[in-house]
Amino acid sequence: MSRPNPTYQDIANYTGFSKTTISRYFNRPDTVTPKNRAKIRHALEVLDYKSNKVARILAKGQTEFIGLVVPNLYLSFYGEILDQFLKSFEKYGYKFIVFSGTGSEETERRYLDELQAYHVEGLIVLSHTLPSIQLASLGLPVVAIEREDLYISSVNTDNYAGGVAAARHLLQIGCDMLIHINKDEIDSRIPAYGRREGFLDVCRRENAEHAVFNYVQEADYADLAQQTAGILQEIIDTYPARRKGLFCSNDTIAEMVLNDLFRRYGKLPEDFSIIGFDGTPSSEHAILPLSTVQQQIGLLVDHAMELLIDQIRHKKETGFAPLSEPVHRMIPPVLKLRSTT
Repeated sequence: MSRPNPTYQDIANYTGFSKTTISRYFNRPDTVTPKNRAKIRHALEVLDYKSNKVARILAKGQTEFIGLVVPNLYLSFYGEILDQFLKSFEKYGYKFIVFSGTGSEETERRYLDELQAYHVEGLIVLSHTLPSIQLASLGLPVVAIEREDLYISSVNTDNYAGGVAAARHLLQIGCDMLIHINKDEIDSRIPAYGRREGFLDVCRRENAEHAVFNYVQEADYADLAQQTAGILQEIIDTYPARRKGLFCSNDTIAEMVLNDLFRRYGKLPEDFSIIGFDGTPSSEHAILPLSTVQQQIGLLVDHAMELLIDQIRHKKETGFAPLSEPVHRMIPPVLKLRSTT
């Protein structure tokens, strides 16, 4: 017969601490000093408090869980980066509790409360809803990806360089009307703002005629598709005799434009060239393989995990002292040229 799991009283007797202290170790470990947590972990090892997975991870002082908050899962970038994080378990040994954002600050604060209740060891945040100053105040290791990051560490793609590369290529292939499709009212502190700025800077330097078409903050995939169809109709009506080069803010928008053109004409018309942004697998397997500015998603995930694990170790070693300043890493994009250019 298996030996019964030690009780709080057994652990208290071994360590000399009260049952209240032992209870706080399991339920509110931040209220127990690092020295006493180490004594309790040692007691758990000696007393073989390892009869299940939860006991084992508590004995090690690690929950092995990371919270992950993404804005949505209908944009292909977020689905792909989530997939890459989930696959990183073999490399880093962490599992993920995932929430998809709603755009509501109140709802996302509840998400964070829930994640803290599970004693996650850190957070990866892609959602834009809560400002980084609030995330920094949580007392948890936090890493941002492709969002405002003034007060927290982050990993981002060089969005500006991606916008430059897209505009230059569209000019090189003979487009005489360059068009950018992006969300309206982009905060300049958000990395994706650089996509538009890089594109526009090239257009201005080269005196290239250009225009920007905006869609409002999308509610869901159907709403985004409807807005994209309306933008495409306006482009067709406004520039009928021009060689149009479209740079879309993400692959999902670019694929919507491509699909709509095929529904209208049964092909990609010769007066249209299209470049997306993200480089997710769906872009390569669209109705025509889509040219795109590829984010190196595997590198984004690896760098984010490395930064977060460094913070987790620092927290354990210093007893919650924050880093002196956030660390920011930039990953270069790769221009993937395919059939749509």
